[in-house]
Parts: sequence; structure tokens; C-alpha cells
Amino acid sequence: MVNLDSYLKPGKDHYYALGLEGSANKLGVGIIRHEKGELTPNNKATVLANIRDTYITPPGEGFLPRDTARHHRNWIIRLIKRALIVSKLKGLDLDVICFTQGPGMGAPLQSVVIAARTLSQLWDIPLIGVNHCIGHIEMGREITNSTNPVVLYVSGGNTQIIAYSRQRYRIFGETLDIAIGNCLDRFARTLKISNNPSPGYNIEQLALKGKNFVELPYTVKGMDLSMSGILEYIDNLAYDLFNNKKNKLLTTESGEKITTADLCFSLQECLFAMLVEITERAMAHVNSNQVLIVGGVGCNERLQEMMAIMVKDRNGSIYATDERFCIDNGIMIAHAGLLAYRMGDTTPLNETVCTQKFRTDEVLVKWRDD
Repeated sequence: MVNLDSYLKPGKDHYYALGLEGSANKLGVGIIRHEKGELTPNNKATVLANIRDTYITPPGEGFLPRDTARHHRNWIIRLIKRALIVSKLKGLDLDVICFTQGPGMGAPLQSVVIAARTLSQLWDIPLIGVNHCIGHIEMGREITNSTNPVVLYVSGGNTQIIAYSRQRYRIFGETLDIAIGNCLDRFARTLKISNNPSPGYNIEQLALKGKNFVELPYTVKGMDLSMSGILEYIDNLAYDLFNNKKNKLLTTESGEKITTADLCFSLQECLFAMLVEITERAMAHVNSNQVLIVGGVGCNERLQEMMAIMVKDRNGSIYATDERFCIDNGIMIAHAGLLAYRMGDTTPLNETVCTQKFRTDEVLVKWRDD
């Protein structure tokens, strides 16, 4: 069994960590507490603060790195102050400051790590750079009490099917081009629907009103999948719909006209079916009956529903969290970073450079030995 308390400070029976997340348009600050001892259902991590602010652009527009970075710079100190007030702590009470080191958008990541470095030197507190995906996985495991699940990681920047083996989270399959969240967001821009609270959520709400399925390309390639061609295909359908161009795919066999809601419904059904397929294959490969869905798209209730049907057929269990923990947040970075810190890890100041490419399987998961 791994000893998580080899580096516990004398006279203390707990740990505090500050987590800073800013890899995309969500800026999150979280503060977490771990009690001494192994994390178990009877010794859970305590969320003391989980604060987030989102950079929202007008309908039909995405978020550019420079503008997102400006948003993060403007809000990061205010969110940290608010988190300290909510948690009733002072900066000097913290054991470690954790920050997202990658993957993500370069400029926003850089804006947040500057704040982390500054506080580290101001308060003389060590830093821990955290892999964004590891943060999602470990927070998901902690919240749901899942033991060793197959992990479906679905977000705006990543789509991966993952399983743990020998202190690594191994990637069994992934997107070959764009992530599923990016696919949904870009289609939302095509439709010029609101980005508030998020384009993916608004696609989901429109899909609930759809009833006619339009057949789309289905591009599973072994354990991987491709979504750029599907996006191009449905973008062309939307263009024809908006410009009243004749297209037999935009009329049902009964003569009913296809709507934007039908297109959203069809896109979700197609993409989620692909995800369910590769997840089931990964479950069979590692002989697991648990699935944990993490990442922003994991909030989608239709995805959870479709996955639950498959998992039930395998007599398994599905785990997911709500938007507090699915969507990018600071508390997941604090939790994963604190796990690494408890194993003796810290990130020297000259190694805190952020990277846009940081693979999930690059991280040695020292805090697990199962």
C-alpha cells in the first residue's frame, strides 16, 4: 500500500492545497483539504472552495487565446481572494500551490502559471504542475467512489478512452483530429446559437426538441475515432437549410422538413454512439465493468443515458459528476496536485513552463500501486 503521509509536516494531521485551472475559457480556483491517511469512502477529501468564471464570446464566435488570456489575467487574483475567504484560510495555511501545466491553450495557461509562481515566492510555498486530464480522472474517482474504471475523457480539447495499469493511465483510443467538445462547439457557431452558459449545453437543449434522425458519417477506426469529416458534413447540411437549398437529406420520407433541432439531435446520437462503441471495446479488453465519464461533455445527460444502456447490458456501473466537477475547475487541479505532493513531488520554479501538449500517459501515478 502506498504511504501518502511520508512528507506530512510535523504536528499536522491534514493538508491544504490551492488549485489554479485556466487551460481554456474556464478560469477555476479551488481549495481542498486532505486528512492524514489513505483516501477512502470514510476519509474523503473536503472541497473548501470551488470558484469559476467563464470567458463567454458572442454567438457565432469562438474564444481566441489572447482574449482568453486577458480574461484570466483580469480575474485570477479576484478569484483567489474569494476562494480564501470562502475557505476561511490564509495563504500561509496552504501546503502547496497546484496549477495546470498542460495540455491546453498556451496564452491562458501562461497567464495562470504567472499567478502561481508569484504566490509561491510571496508565501514560500512549493508548486506542483498538474496534467489537466489526470485532474479530471482523480477528481472523478474521488467524487464517485469508483475504484478502477475505464475512463471516457470528453472535453473541448480532448477525447480519450483510458484505463489504469502499472502506475500509468493508458490511452486505449482517442480522436484522430478534433475533440468532441470542439466539434459540438463549432457546430454551435455554425448555428449562431448562444455561448452562454456553454455552446455544448445549448446544443444539448436543442437536441431535446429534435425527433428526426439524419444519417451522418460514422467514423470509428479501431479504437480511435474521427470527427472533422462529420462536422464538415453537418455544416454543409446546415448551410443548405439556412439558404433554402434543395437537399433530399433535409426532408423526411413523410415530407417533413428537417430542423436545426433535428441536426443537433442527429449529431449527438452519431457522436455518442461512436463513444459508446469504443468504450465497450475498452471494457472488454481490460475486463472492467465500470465506466467513469469525465470532462465538460461528460455533463451531457444523453451521453450518460446511452452509456448507461451499454453498461447495464454488461452488468456494470456508470459513474459521472455534475457540472461542478465535470466542467474545468480548480478543485480537480488542487486534488491531483495534492496527491502528487503527498508522494514527495514538487515542481521547481525553472520547470514550471506550461506546454500545450502533455499526454495523459506521460504522468507516473505514484499515489496508486494497485
